[in-house]
Amino acid sequence: MGAIVYFWPFMEQAHHKIIIITAPSGAGKTSITKQLMKRFPKLSFSISAATRKPRAHETNAVDYYFMSVEAFQQKIQEEAFVEWEMVYEGNYYGTLKSEMHRIWNNNQVPVLDIDVKGAIHVQDLYPKQTLSLFIEPPSIDELKRRLESRGTETADSLQARVNKAAYEISFKHSFQHVIVNDDLEKAIAEATAIVGRFIEEA
Repeated sequence: MGAIVYFWPFMEQAHHKIIIITAPSGAGKTSITKQLMKRFPKLSFSISAATRKPRAHETNAVDYYFMSVEAFQQKIQEEAFVEWEMVYEGNYYGTLKSEMHRIWNNNQVPVLDIDVKGAIHVQDLYPKQTLSLFIEPPSIDELKRRLESRGTETADSLQARVNKAAYEISFKHSFQHVIVNDDLEKAIAEATAIVGRFIEEA
């Protein structure tokens, strides 16, 4: 809550498509996104920039472009981001313009796995070229259980994520499609059908 969001439009071609997949932390969007990437070679994961420290299983330039706060702020001054946010106790996240162009130059469609507020702004910037999916957890209690099972949260950070999730769910109708992830395989199938149609459109 209270995230600061900035975004800048940039030059692109009308045929350049964008897929946004957003959700509260723990709703399952990463699992769904990975399955979509396997099923559609046309898709390419848009790697976000982040100032938080990498988790044990994460790799720089694969999961995120991990950078210092100072380096991130320099990118802000250079207007290098499509959108960026400051969330979770001062951690910055953003989508680099260079990352979008890297993917388009490979004749692929970028898949943005980004925060709800940033997702709304990108969708507003490029409404005719964007497909947006909101992944909703079956309940806040189930979301809390999933986050607890990760074993990566303190009591305070867990509560912060649960509070933020409740806030983000209130924006779900801002997106073109809402997929309730109460059964992962069913949610994957639903997302696959939607994305498949979008990719095939002229």
